[in-house]
Amino acid sequence: MRIATFNVNGVNGRLAVLLRWLEETTPDVVCLQELKAPDGKFPATALEKAGYGAIWHGQRSWNGVAILARGTRPLETMRGLPGEDADEQSRYIEAAVRGVLIGCLYLPNGNPAPGPKFDYKLRWFQRLADHAKMLIETGAPVVLAGDYNVMPTDLDVYKPERWVDDALFRPEVRAAYAGLLEQGWLDAVRALHPDAVIYTFWDYLRNAYGRNAGLRLDHFLLSPAIAPRLAAAGVDKDVRGWEKASDHAPAWIELVDVPAKRRRRPTKET
Repeated sequence: MRIATFNVNGVNGRLAVLLRWLEETTPDVVCLQELKAPDGKFPATALEKAGYGAIWHGQRSWNGVAILARGTRPLETMRGLPGEDADEQSRYIEAAVRGVLIGCLYLPNGNPAPGPKFDYKLRWFQRLADHAKMLIETGAPVVLAGDYNVMPTDLDVYKPERWVDDALFRPEVRAAYAGLLEQGWLDAVRALHPDAVIYTFWDYLRNAYGRNAGLRLDHFLLSPAIAPRLAAAGVDKDVRGWEKASDHAPAWIELVDVPAKRRRRPTKET
């Protein structure tokens, strides 16, 4: 079972990129972020023709998340995180797909920091942590995938000294991410590639992609019930180089039906 996450940076404007990538890689489940489209403008018909059922939580111009499943429709279990009733931003959706609970998330950027946007990011992170703790306690096989807008360690950022005051790298957000790992969640990519330089995002400016001046922002956290099934993980870095590409590249993991002997196999990123 291949599960991918892809911040598409506009699902309609980059639909051709998304459809090409789906055809070439045929993931079983895909979490999408930054749809930048209201619910009525989500390209469900085009995705259905490509073989994917979908659920989505859209928002005009900003945010938006979706879960795609090849050959079936995800069974939605939650839309939006609990804990802040006034929050209208479309950043979380959850569904069951083939016996696995998938949480698709788009964590706030938080800049400028400090400030109200950073405060919102920390509150959202705490709401995620509360929900994640509940999910682990159920004992269910869960994957929390998406754009976390955090680089967990120095290894996850090109020239970390330039990012120390940024909301993506401040100690508070790295501590929040580490807190999820302390609950028992496994960072899938780092579990298989502990020392590799792996990025999922490259800015459009200053030839960042050409220089490989990137960030690892897109993560998979696996619950203890499913972590033994992890067999492979990587990033489809070449997609970032396509015409009209997102500034993110798709990341992916592979799960097997029985506990896997994890393979630190080369990826397109490494």
